[in-house]
Amino acid sequence: MKLFIAKEPGRQETRAAMLPSDAGKLIQLGAEVEVAAGIGRAINVTDEEYEKAGAKVSSDSKASLVAEMVLRVGVPDTDDVEQIGEGAIHVSLLDPFNNTEVVQALAARRVSAISLEMIPRTTIAQKMDVLSSQANLAGYVAVILAASRQNKILPMMMTPAGTIAPARVFVIGAGVAGLQAIATAKRLGARVDAFDVRPDAQEQILSLGAKPLKVDLGETGQTKDGYAKKLTDEQLAKQREAMARQCALSDIVITTAKVFGKKAPLIVTNEMIDGMQPGSVIVDLAVETGGNVEGSKPEKEVQRHGVTIIGRVELPRRVPVAASQMFSSNLYNFVEHFWHKETKRFILNREDAIIQGCLITHAGEIVHPAIQEAIA
Repeated sequence: MKLFIAKEPGRQETRAAMLPSDAGKLIQLGAEVEVAAGIGRAINVTDEEYEKAGAKVSSDSKASLVAEMVLRVGVPDTDDVEQIGEGAIHVSLLDPFNNTEVVQALAARRVSAISLEMIPRTTIAQKMDVLSSQANLAGYVAVILAASRQNKILPMMMTPAGTIAPARVFVIGAGVAGLQAIATAKRLGARVDAFDVRPDAQEQILSLGAKPLKVDLGETGQTKDGYAKKLTDEQLAKQREAMARQCALSDIVITTAKVFGKKAPLIVTNEMIDGMQPGSVIVDLAVETGGNVEGSKPEKEVQRHGVTIIGRVELPRRVPVAASQMFSSNLYNFVEHFWHKETKRFILNREDAIIQGCLITHAGEIVHPAIQEAIA
């Protein structure tokens, strides 16, 4: 079975979908692996390293897209979709709720499109959970980015010139990205407070040495995939009141609250920002899905009354070596899990719960119920 590992168009994407070591493992399984020329250039991995691992290097990516299976990091552009062979399997981060035209084009091309974001968060699927791997890195980068824009140091220092108090960091949302942000800020010596609507998250916040902000919101919970459920208007108002007080005390605020497949909830309002001290920094990790922070803009740093609001997208791209290592490992684990060793082929088992969760299009149709509903 021929697998092609595509390179993302443009210069924005710094990650490689697969590293030579994992490409070599696929070859050992019996796959014929071809990679786009220059796929590892941004992380200083040469084409020769892929060749040493046994992969072929393609200088004509468009022609190579006719492979039986195409693996990549992000959403294919329209030209790429038209080049993919009918009946092929395409695996990547598709963001299907926000790229419905691409989803429809893949269906029209009779491509079996797998969206890595939609892999269920189950124990058996942890090894292939790309979303969690990349969110982990986003939480880390958010703290480093905020610290670099902050006019204070993060740790407490006791010096002959006096004691410098630690910076205060407030993390909103204690999912994968939020927990990593908490851990990173604590390692840098900051005093960390955190908030999450899910009661189960309080123990995790405490385990990392942070102080949970407690707000009585009544009944809350999470979806079967571990995401926070949408709050009522009354709950949001009560939450904002408590967080406004906390934001006013904080030097850095990091927001990570997302509702999967829907617009991110607005949490930090202009009124709350106006209560913060000049020189404070906010990082909005949900800016790509509408933003948690009023006035945040994708790929922009906005100033409001001396407060810097950072809305950089795809933060894992800022640490592409680690991001590529994790993405590559997740992708290999996904392919290997469904690889039939005797026939040396990837088996698209539609009875499997993982495939049911992440298969978006197949045999000319959009087959995922949630995406069908979103498009309808």
